[in-house]
Amino acid sequence: MSQPTEPRPSRQTAAARPTLSRRHALGGVAGVGLGLPLLAACAGDDSSATDPAGSPGASTGGSPSTDSGSSGGSAASAAFASTADVPVGSGAVFPDEGVVVTQPTEGEFLGFSITCTHQGCPVDSVSDAGISCPCHGSVFDLTSGAPTAGPATSALGAVQLTVDGQDISRA
Repeated sequence: MSQPTEPRPSRQTAAARPTLSRRHALGGVAGVGLGLPLLAACAGDDSSATDPAGSPGASTGGSPSTDSGSSGGSAASAAFASTADVPVGSGAVFPDEGVVVTQPTEGEFLGFSITCTHQGCPVDSVSDAGISCPCHGSVFDLTSGAPTAGPATSALGAVQLTVDGQDISRA
C-alpha cells in the first residue's frame, strides 16, 4: 500500500514567485568583484590629476604651496630630498618615497611614480637617456615620463612636488 503524497507546486506557482537563483547571485557577486578594481584604478588616475593641493605651481617652484607645508607639518609634505641630490639633465630614484625626481633643465624638478607601467617593476636608475626599468628594459622620458624604449606603452604616473629652497617634498 502506498501512502498518499502531497502534491508538488506546479511550475506556474514557482514562476509567479520571484526568486534569485544561485547562478544569478554568484554572477552578480563576481561582476561586482571584477568591477571594483576597475573603478578604483580609474578613480586613482583622476584623483592625482585633480589633486587640489597640486594646482598652480605644485610641480615646480613652490611659492603657492609653501604656506600649507609650513602650517601642516604632515608627513606627506616633509622633505625627502635636496635639490643637490638630483643632477641636471638626469634624476634620482627615491624608493622609500616611491618617487623618481628628474631635473631636465636647471631648476625644473618633476616627479614620477617608480612603478613601471609594463608589469609593475620599480624603476631603478636615471641617466641622461631616461628613467630605466631593469625588468624588461623600458626607458621613460625625463620630462614627460612617456616610454621611449622597451615594452611599456604608457607613461609613468605623475607625482606632484613642491620645491622650497633646497628641499623637495610631495605637494
